[in-house]
Amino acid sequence: MGSREFVRAAPRLDGMVVSAVGYRTAGQRPALHRGLPSPYLTVIFSLDGPIATGGTPDRATGPDAARTEIVVGGLHQSPAYVVQAEHEAGIQLAVHPLAARALLGLPAADLTGQLVVDGTDVFGDRAADVRERLCELDNWADRFTHLSAYLRRLASDDRAASPVRPEVAEAWAWLARHHGAGTLDGLSRHVALSERRLTALFRAETGLSPKQAARLMRFQHAKATVTRAVARGCPPDLARVAADTGYYDHSHLVRDFRQYTGVSPTGWLAEECRNIQAGAHGTGEDSKA
Repeated sequence: MGSREFVRAAPRLDGMVVSAVGYRTAGQRPALHRGLPSPYLTVIFSLDGPIATGGTPDRATGPDAARTEIVVGGLHQSPAYVVQAEHEAGIQLAVHPLAARALLGLPAADLTGQLVVDGTDVFGDRAADVRERLCELDNWADRFTHLSAYLRRLASDDRAASPVRPEVAEAWAWLARHHGAGTLDGLSRHVALSERRLTALFRAETGLSPKQAARLMRFQHAKATVTRAVARGCPPDLARVAADTGYYDHSHLVRDFRQYTGVSPTGWLAEECRNIQAGAHGTGEDSKA
């Protein structure tokens, strides 16, 4: 059956990093994993060779796959396929998109349309040295400490050419408070901008419209509810989940699952049940491994 290890850490980076997960697996049958869309950017420092990804299963497993040891992924609205080798290890971060300027030196919108970017192209060559050091360290606590210190230095360097507009920051916070269930009219009135102006500013910063971001947040909330139920050993009531997380009905929840995962909720759960039980989805954040 092989071994599977998932370790979580509190990033303590003022909300810029939403979650940090260390993973290590060995003796697994090689497979394809669906990296699901979420309201957060993905950053992975691999500790065990390049990670192969693609927008389709054929691309992920073919010669055109993106292969990099430091992955940076923008906001996307369909699954990314990741090749899972027999053994792998790394640290995966969920980065708040409005922290992209501080940590990556660019707005999240600049990553739009790019499923995966080589981390050294974004962070700079220093990131490769950080990865090497992470590989040398022999426990998760030291790895998390080293990586957090590196990210803190990036944030303190004031890499952003200009700050995030306060209307966009407040719009994102409002959507998050409502788990994506609010209306665009209510959001635009809250930030005192027209819907058209808000959409333009929001898209320029994140690469998504407010409606697209809201759908991702609502889906994330529903997926987290489902995975918590499975982790407790309780079959999820999808109709109740849909009602409790702001969906019009069960069919709309199924529609979003099919868009964001490529399969139905039950199909995704069948694929991910072992990962959920092993702790890979402990906070509702999607984990690579």
